[in-house]
Amino acid sequence: MNKRTLLKSMTALSAGALLAGAMLPAAAQDTVKIGLILPMTGPFASTGRQIDGAARLYMQQNGATVAGKKIELILKDDAGAPDTTKRLAQELIVNDKVTFLAGFGLTPLALATAPLATEGKVPMIVMAAGTSIITDRSPFIVRTGFTLPQTTYPIADWAAKNNIKKAVTLVSDFAPGVDAETVFKSRFTAAGGQVLAELRVPLRNPDFAPFLQRVRDASPDAVFVFVPSGVGSIFMKQFAERGLDKAGIKIIGPGDVTDDDILNDMGDVALGVVTSHHYSAAHPSAMNKAYVEAFRKMNNIRPNFMSVGGYDGMALIYKALAATKGDTNGEKLVAAMKGLSWESPRGPLTIDAQFREPVQNMYIRKVEKVGNELHNVEFETLTAVKDPTKVAK
Repeated sequence: MNKRTLLKSMTALSAGALLAGAMLPAAAQDTVKIGLILPMTGPFASTGRQIDGAARLYMQQNGATVAGKKIELILKDDAGAPDTTKRLAQELIVNDKVTFLAGFGLTPLALATAPLATEGKVPMIVMAAGTSIITDRSPFIVRTGFTLPQTTYPIADWAAKNNIKKAVTLVSDFAPGVDAETVFKSRFTAAGGQVLAELRVPLRNPDFAPFLQRVRDASPDAVFVFVPSGVGSIFMKQFAERGLDKAGIKIIGPGDVTDDDILNDMGDVALGVVTSHHYSAAHPSAMNKAYVEAFRKMNNIRPNFMSVGGYDGMALIYKALAATKGDTNGEKLVAAMKGLSWESPRGPLTIDAQFREPVQNMYIRKVEKVGNELHNVEFETLTAVKDPTKVAK
């Protein structure tokens, strides 16, 4: 064999080996890649920072190997833009050969990616976005955060039982806001309450001032508020500037408005705000106290409700891989996730086997000063709460 023939043979062998490597099934790979797509910049960067910090904390505490597979986290910033999310998801599936997609800070970002998860048979762990319909869009979507109907109906029931007769709803104008508005109105009016007006504020660059003037003019007992994580401080500032805190109008809502990440910056206007939610940094369990301490130490911020979506999202991935003994077939992984239960910093958590949604406690909380900090202090617990819009068949 002459030198040229030998070289051609070696090149052909190398190319064949590379092609064979690229075509190996996921189960044969030693590394499990998780594509974590989050808004790390832009108006919703708080969500990205919280989830990324929690995911890395989980790996630090539980190691980077499961069932003999090395875990690799690949973080991508979509800046809250659905087109970017979809492009990044496609690149992660095709180029990086990820076993899981995860993150999804807002509903439009999750919905943009759902068809790719179905087509690629890639489990998609929604850690943040809360619109009820998300898991309906792909059999490969599993949620570890919450749904807006789940966090909303407890505050509607509480308001009706606690001398709030008239309310105005004020929500961000996108799918989760519509979910919150619809569920609150339905539950509150069914219990005898009256909704005087339904106001929707633009999602991006929100100016609450003109809407707050309409709230004041309506003179309700309370304003029911839903805004995405990180936006509550803008609302609170303008609420105080318009004098609504002095007008005796109470603030109620799901817990997004008193987000732990920014609560301390809101000042005394937040004191007394009552919300319902699945997580507070002040949750009194020993597990949560340890979680808050470790999260603060690693990330230099207080964990919020988005963080536990990320932390438990990683727990779900680890538990599913352990159950399949490292098999990374997407259908087997999703099957393994259904019905899983574990103890979270938020309390007991189960993945509903039919809807792939979290079943968890909801807490009624009031903003109080604890030491020198503002906290959402829990005073009532509803156990094992499901999304009320999803009924088992």
